[in-house]
Amino acid sequence: MIRLLTAFLLSVATGTIASRATTIQPAENGKYCLTNGNLTMTVDASKGGKILSFKYGTQEIISQSRWPESFGSTFWTSPQKEWYWPPVPEYDKKPYQVEQEDGKLMLTSEVSPKLNYRIRKTFSVDEQDQAFVVQYTIINESGETRKVAPWEITRVPNEGGLIFFEAPVDSIWPAGLMNFQQAFEAAWYQPDEASENRKVNADGQGWLAYCSNGLLLVKRFEDLNPSQPAPNEAEIQIYVNRGKTYIELESQGAYTTLQPNGQLTWTVRWYLQPCDAEPQPSASLLQQAKKVK
Repeated sequence: MIRLLTAFLLSVATGTIASRATTIQPAENGKYCLTNGNLTMTVDASKGGKILSFKYGTQEIISQSRWPESFGSTFWTSPQKEWYWPPVPEYDKKPYQVEQEDGKLMLTSEVSPKLNYRIRKTFSVDEQDQAFVVQYTIINESGETRKVAPWEITRVPNEGGLIFFEAPVDSIWPAGLMNFQQAFEAAWYQPDEASENRKVNADGQGWLAYCSNGLLLVKRFEDLNPSQPAPNEAEIQIYVNRGKTYIELESQGAYTTLQPNGQLTWTVRWYLQPCDAEPQPSASLLQQAKKVK
């Protein structure tokens, strides 16, 4: 791990990462690979426009489970009470139309006959910032005025990692459902194993981090105040599946009124880099995550 981190710092200092060309390449069966230096993101346009993989070199950070609804990163509309379960197929599983323009990969869904929204996902990279930029757009095709919020769901393995974000532990709800620790002005959670599914909600500060196997994943998004999420939803949500299988890192944007044919766009910036810290609460790990902008 020290060798990996040293190589990363050296490449940043010399500018070699930023100078490498960014590419978007089609792969087999509707998949597309975006590269940015040592980072690779794989998106499946044929199956819900999901992010299937996010790697630093050969090291994977998101879940590769083969069970349905347990892998990759997807996008839903909020609040969930409007569709409950299973996920809306037009957004989560069906093929998206593909366009490429000006270094961007644009995926557009069918209109859901149940919700009458169309989803567009635009993927690009910021070479200087070493970020992958994902823009989600919800388009109101209903002919009526509607309210909706954007919602990204990223699954990661439950393999001794560490989840953290800025929020008082006593503000996380439902209280006591997960064993969060308050340290260094942040909330920290080392996922455990239980016989039931659990989910908590929090008002964060516009970022959510996950450290595992020497890698630090940081996702940045709009910081909401407590009145902005959809009813009974939240800016940050953590879901832990029963047993010790997978975790969902979830974030939501503001609950927004859309006129007929109106749309909202919400951006999540993805960062992945080596970290020299063990997956334990520490000032250095928090500082590394907060420096990512």
